[in-house]
Amino acid sequence: MNDITNSAERLHGSLHMPVLVIIEQFALPRTCILATLRRELPEYDILDMATTQGLDCTSARDVRLVLLSIGGKLIDDPSVDDDLALVAECCPNASIAILSNHDDEATALAAMRRGVRGFIPNSLLIEVAVAGLRLVLAGGVYRPLPIIGLNRTPGLEQPYPRGLASAYLTQDFARGAAERHMTDFTPREHQVLAELELGLPNKLIAAKLNLSENTVKMHVQHIMRKCAARNRTEAVLRSSGRLSLIAIPTRTPPSIPET
Repeated sequence: MNDITNSAERLHGSLHMPVLVIIEQFALPRTCILATLRRELPEYDILDMATTQGLDCTSARDVRLVLLSIGGKLIDDPSVDDDLALVAECCPNASIAILSNHDDEATALAAMRRGVRGFIPNSLLIEVAVAGLRLVLAGGVYRPLPIIGLNRTPGLEQPYPRGLASAYLTQDFARGAAERHMTDFTPREHQVLAELELGLPNKLIAAKLNLSENTVKMHVQHIMRKCAARNRTEAVLRSSGRLSLIAIPTRTPPSIPET
């Protein structure tokens, strides 16, 4: 009887947790991703399904992120557009991240054009992919390569049905501010900022750049001051001119931990 009661209490508790959804056709990679994210993101109730058709069961849940695996398909594949439209319809408040076999610039840009906030190539290390998802969950936009010429790339103008694509077409003043910030950074600050984009803590940044943790903290403080940012997440977003574009009025995104 106690086991039944405890199971019911756990189920009831999970229904009130924010939700992260994994959509992957194949069982083996899906269960591997599920196990990893349940370990790394215990504050989320993580659901997995083979297709977007399973999203009907999430209608009453607080879905924060949908990780959609498209495998080797191109972003402009009609089936991918259909899946993105269904995700937007079933989970209107959720951010979307795409897991793709492709890691080229054109594919990443095309994904961002459709309102995708996270582009995760299968070539990434698992810890980097998780850091990217954390950044998206914190209200940011993640992709492994810089977006260049977002407004000027030919052939990538297809609108995303959800209407979020226009949010990524930054206004001139935002782009200009970002460029001014970038020219103010020292070479070492550029390196630290690149690691902040991945959501890495100071300890890992120090190890990657062969610096002391105190030196990394100093660089992070300088970056925040130059960007007039209150925290690391805001510094990342201000430096890229994306701050005003990722605000979510229904909730305040948490900061990336300053550890």
